[in-house]
Amino acid sequence: MRIRIVDAFTDRPFSGNPAGVLLLDAFPDDAWLQNVAREVNHAETAFAHRLPEGGEADWALRWFTPAAEVAMCGHATLATAHILHTTGAHEGAVRFATHSGVLVATPHADGSITLDFPTAPLAPVEIPDGVAEALGAEPLAAFDTGPNVGDLLVELADEKTVLDLAPDHKALMRHSERGIIATARAEDPSAEHDFVSRCFFPNVGIDEDPVTGSAHTALAPFWSERLGRPRLTGLQASPRSGLVRTELHGARTHLIGRAVTTIEGELLV
Repeated sequence: MRIRIVDAFTDRPFSGNPAGVLLLDAFPDDAWLQNVAREVNHAETAFAHRLPEGGEADWALRWFTPAAEVAMCGHATLATAHILHTTGAHEGAVRFATHSGVLVATPHADGSITLDFPTAPLAPVEIPDGVAEALGAEPLAAFDTGPNVGDLLVELADEKTVLDLAPDHKALMRHSERGIIATARAEDPSAEHDFVSRCFFPNVGIDEDPVTGSAHTALAPFWSERLGRPRLTGLQASPRSGLVRTELHGARTHLIGRAVTTIEGELLV
């Protein structure tokens, strides 16, 4: 079967967030899916198969890190929609049946894709003891991001503080279900991004995720409220880096980005 590696939330190879994508006839057992994801060894590998016509969704979609299945993943959804569109396996908007409900991906003529995801319900919480020491920076505030995302979002003093983080990943594991989203407002008003973030997910085997679509379902409402605009651009400042355009629509958040296929080959097992 064909296997592809797609760089998501970027228009250039070797940047953004790489995801494995496999289009299947049906889902094999979970152990096989997990073994393939472990072999691919990217933040996520997406597995999809076509559903019968006439239902609420067109394709079933699941995501696995090298260590576990996750309930929501933006960049691997973008990567899967990119493969369906560029290979001709599906035309127009595609509806994915996932553990987070039906997610719609709409391709555009300019090559970008819009993902329609549920907005994360942010709830302010006390800054947990030990988070500042684990991050190496003192948060200004902390927020729970709800069950779909499962992260602790922390606001830091400024963009430089986010860029300079060198956290203790093992220590971070105690403070959330999946990991930590660290964010701050962009320092340069002329920059192409409005806010910056980095994401650390040691609980699912990812010390630092290059570009995280699901995290932006929390970052979008957080920064839209503070900046007074529903349309923003986030820079996830990992070593690979990538841009995520966000549009807040109440209970739904649109994530807009591009993707590039970098590797295509044959899975022999």
